[in-house]
Amino acid sequence: MSLKEQLQQDVVKHMKDGDRVSLQTVRSVLGEIETREKSGKTPVTLDDAQLTSLLQKEAAKRRETASIYADAGEKDRADRELAEAMVIEAYLPKALSREEVEAIVDNVIAGLKEAGLELSMRQMGQVMKPVTAEVAGRFDGKAVSEIVRAKLA
Repeated sequence: MSLKEQLQQDVVKHMKDGDRVSLQTVRSVLGEIETREKSGKTPVTLDDAQLTSLLQKEAAKRRETASIYADAGEKDRADRELAEAMVIEAYLPKALSREEVEAIVDNVIAGLKEAGLELSMRQMGQVMKPVTAEVAGRFDGKAVSEIVRAKLA
């Protein structure tokens, strides 16, 4: 089942459960997905990787808004934004630890060396491409780049 289908099914589930915060949050996210799919000259269908990226942005947006509300003394509004961020984050894949990412980088480097490539900083892109594909939104891209750079140095 795709991520979008899961969100659509959960709308019904949240309605039946009477969970207003989750219902409104999921509806909002689905509306954003629909807007993205229909914007532009030709309609597109977002895949799960694109949806994950969109969900990460939506969760970050809500966390940022919550911090603004908290700074302004609006605790109730900040709590609501945090609750929405938590609902969205439940749909995101489990984040990887630094050790897991380092293991992925080591596996990719070992595989490229077995293929006969002599790796140096010039081949960083050849390492980054498969690592980025495997990590895909579950770890900070800048930190992945730093890990790869350290392993190739």
